[in-house]
Amino acid sequence: MPRAGLSHDAVVRLAVEVVDAGGPSGFADLTLAKVAAKAGVAAPSLYKHVGSLADLRREVSVVAVRELTVAAASATVGRAGADALHALADALRAYALDHPGRYAATQIGPDPDDPAAAPLRDAAADSVQVVVAVLRGFGLPDGRVIDAVRAVRAGVHGFVTLELGGGFRMREDVEQSFAVLVEMLVAGVSALAAPDALLDRHTTTGSHS
Repeated sequence: MPRAGLSHDAVVRLAVEVVDAGGPSGFADLTLAKVAAKAGVAAPSLYKHVGSLADLRREVSVVAVRELTVAAASATVGRAGADALHALADALRAYALDHPGRYAATQIGPDPDDPAAAPLRDAAADSVQVVVAVLRGFGLPDGRVIDAVRAVRAGVHGFVTLELGGGFRMREDVEQSFAVLVEMLVAGVSALAAPDALLDRHTTTGSHS
């Protein structure tokens, strides 16, 4: 049956439901036809409420990024240093495992030159600031914060992507392996906080190549 009172917000909510139902590939497989079928209307009817599939995908990303930001902020409030980084990593992984489709939507980088992407840029900036706040607790110099943000994001994202894809089939405990990964990230961020320790090593290695 067609949904009564279909609106822009209702279409976005339905799109989020479609993405969730699709599992890890739900965001990549999102189509207007799927949303229209869930709404019980013809696909062209959605154009009264959203401009295009690209617009709808961006709206879903905004929802997901904001949710992930709230989860990360709630997990890390009142914590510092290694404790905060563990809590952050656990929150990111939990969101990914609970909402794999929505988690995939958080990985879309907003176009810096597209005015329509402003809400997603703002949401992404808020999300990054939560991570920055955690990492500043390690005493990082300003020039190393983004390096640390990227390293933490890459490490956690890589692990959960493999986990969601069934990449960990050995008998060893996955929870323990994730804890080890986070300890490695803690050690790496701590090393970055040491005055130019990793930078000096990288520069010296590069000079011989």
